Amino acid sequence: MPYSLDDKLVVGISSRALFDLEAENMIFEEQGVEAYTRYQIEHENDILQPGTAFPLVKALHNLKANGNDMTEIIIMSRNSPETCLRIFKSIEYYGLNISRAALVSGAAITPYLEPLKVDLFLSPQEEDIQDAINANIAAAIICRQPEEIDPDKEISQIRIAFDGDAVIFSDEAEKIYQAEGLEAFAIHERELAGTPLQAGPFAKLLKTISTLQMAFPAGKVPIRTALVTARNTPAHERAIRTLRAWNVHVDEAFFLGGVEKTQILRAFGAHIFFDDQEIHTEPASKVVPAARVPYKDDLK
Repeated sequence: MPYSLDDKLVVGISSRALFDLEAENMIFEEQGVEAYTRYQIEHENDILQPGTAFPLVKALHNLKANGNDMTEIIIMSRNSPETCLRIFKSIEYYGLNISRAALVSGAAITPYLEPLKVDLFLSPQEEDIQDAINANIAAAIICRQPEEIDPDKEISQIRIAFDGDAVIFSDEAEKIYQAEGLEAFAIHERELAGTPLQAGPFAKLLKTISTLQMAFPAGKVPIRTALVTARNTPAHERAIRTLRAWNVHVDEAFFLGGVEKTQILRAFGAHIFFDDQEIHTEPASKVVPAARVPYKDDLK
């Protein structure tokens, strides 16, 4: 029988998100594909250093139920097959359980996300992420690696933090805030406190994670989630009621009302933080792995 991905959390990850390939990418951008290909072949026995998403991937390998893996990590890269040996040698060196890949030689990644049942796609390549978001797949532009992250640290519990509006929830309320200001936003959210928000690009992912959490007994759940949002009272109520309507559980929630998110994320120990605004992801990325969720093209 074919190998099934139906019951797994599938994460598609680019080689530049998993490993530090910034110097190699500079060769590609400045000298072209031939120079890049030649460099990768000449250095294919040189092990790559961990990248921003490395701790998350390492932690996801520990997500098991009854001895079975609950996640599948797939390398999804614009690399060609002839330049991928260095990537797979590095995967083997670090003992990562990654055996599947889509290597498209510069072509678009997006057409392969749905056939491979990808729940989350991470890459620093903005074009690929934008295409994925437009195709209604949870995707985010990975930021540079935090200086404080120790890739060798053992992780017993995965910690994932999400912003609310335009990430878990739709950008309905965000648009009102941007167009009419804080007071109009507060009035709108108070009046609609009992009406669930529409789902955002990461709602399905959060629901999938919540379902995975239910497979474990209380106190032994290997994945923990947090809502870290600029909402505060009275706008908190609609967010809570929306999650309740979806039958989704988050372990921690921070309604910060404009307070800087970075130190909260450090204290939470996020292995990844998703936000739609660079003013939040940029400072956060200095202390925790972070990724920006772009808006759909038709919503910009």
